[in-house]
Parts: sequence; C-alpha cells; structure tokens
Amino acid sequence: MITHPNCKINLGLQILSQRPDGYHDIASIMVPVDTMHDTLDIEPLTDPAAETRFELVGATLDCTDDKNTCLRAYRLLRDTYPDQVRPVQIRLTKGIPHGAGLGGGSSDAAFTLRMLNKLFQLHLDDETLCRLAVKIGADCPFFIHNRPAYITGIGDKIEPIDLDLAQLGLRIAVVKPEVSVSTREAYAGTTPHAATVDLREAVRQPVEGWRNTIVNDFEESILTQHPTIAECKAAFYRRGAVYASMSGSGSAVYGFFRNK
Repeated sequence: MITHPNCKINLGLQILSQRPDGYHDIASIMVPVDTMHDTLDIEPLTDPAAETRFELVGATLDCTDDKNTCLRAYRLLRDTYPDQVRPVQIRLTKGIPHGAGLGGGSSDAAFTLRMLNKLFQLHLDDETLCRLAVKIGADCPFFIHNRPAYITGIGDKIEPIDLDLAQLGLRIAVVKPEVSVSTREAYAGTTPHAATVDLREAVRQPVEGWRNTIVNDFEESILTQHPTIAECKAAFYRRGAVYASMSGSGSAVYGFFRNK
C-alpha cells in the first residue's frame, strides 16, 4: 500500500501562554499542502515472527529508530492491538524537508496510523486515531483529518474551518533555505501574549489585508537571527506575493500568488 503524506503550512501562529508542563498554548490555522509530500509504502510481512523493517530513501534524518515517527506509530498500534497488527516493511521516501516547520514527521506518523488501520482492518474511526496520534506528537492529529483547521491547545485541539485557497484564486510557493531552526531555539525567542486577532475572523477578510493582520509570532526573533529566512520572505513580496510567512517555527517560508 502506497500513500503520499503531505505537508502543512501555518496561517498565523500565536503563542498565548506557557504551561506548567513546559509546553505552550498556541493558536494557529493549519492548511494541508499536497504539492509537497513524502511517499510511504507499507506491506505486511508473511512471517509473523519477523522483525518490522524500516527503510529511508532520499534524506538523512538525525534521529534514532525509537524516535522515528513511522516506527513509533507502528509500535503504538502493535502494542495497542497485538493480536491484529503484524510485522511490516516500511519504506519512506522523503520529499518534505526536515526541520522546516512543515510537519513532515507528524504527517508520516498520521499516515502510518491510517494505513495500518486499513491494512489490518482495525476499523478505527478518526477520533480514535487522533487519540493515538497525539501520543506521538501534538501536530499528528491534524493530519488524521487533513483539512484546514483552527488549532489550539498545544496543537492538539482541532476545529475544522471552511477555507479553500484555490477558490480564493491563490497559488502557493514554498522555499526551504539551507538553515534549520530547532523548536527549542524558536520558543526561546518568544514572549507569550494574549491574542489581538481571532485568526478565524482574519482569514475571512480579503487576502490583501492578511499581511497586516495574520502574524507568526516566531518571526520576530527568527528573522533577526537568520537573515536568510528574512530574505526569502522579502523576495516573495518583491515577486508579487499577496501574502508571505514563515511556516511553524521555520525555516520554510511560503508565499501566496495570484499567478504562476
């Protein structure tokens, strides 16, 4: 079975407060982007005593197998449904850049859960899959639904919204500069504050006004520390973007255009 885990972008990202557990409460609108994706191939192994195998193609990820999101998703389902989930061969071909704020790892995990659910006929509904997905990462449940949504909490509370970029006449371009930004670095440069704009209302306004109302709170420090990222955003506007922003904690930057 082959699927194509897609990436996401953030339309605005508000850092509202720091929680006692060290996480942050945020608000953001996430939008799936299927023009940039990985390829995930999962096949059951015939020998029930075999070890699950994982192969990575097209990238080198700086993580051990116990942190790989595909393997974590498999092991979570195997441990939850040991009588039904058998060993598999997983082959992941990366197309989504790592450490870009595009949610590639979270998407891979969510698609792995969905594929295993189908392969082994577990008949789990989306809400059950979301409860499992959040154990892997806060962004993972978004990719179970995989539609535009208003995201709150630590990223795990999902409110679907009606937003169609194509219907708005927008084309998207995404660029990932060579520099990468760690989540720890990104949060270290921020100061939580109350939201001044309701992002759900902001995206209902004309796109030409988004530049002045929809803000990613990570940008204030990240663009100063990494001029290359700032230049990517500025270049989009020079080329006629109606809106440009860093996605998530970076370093990827996207722009919306009304032409090719």
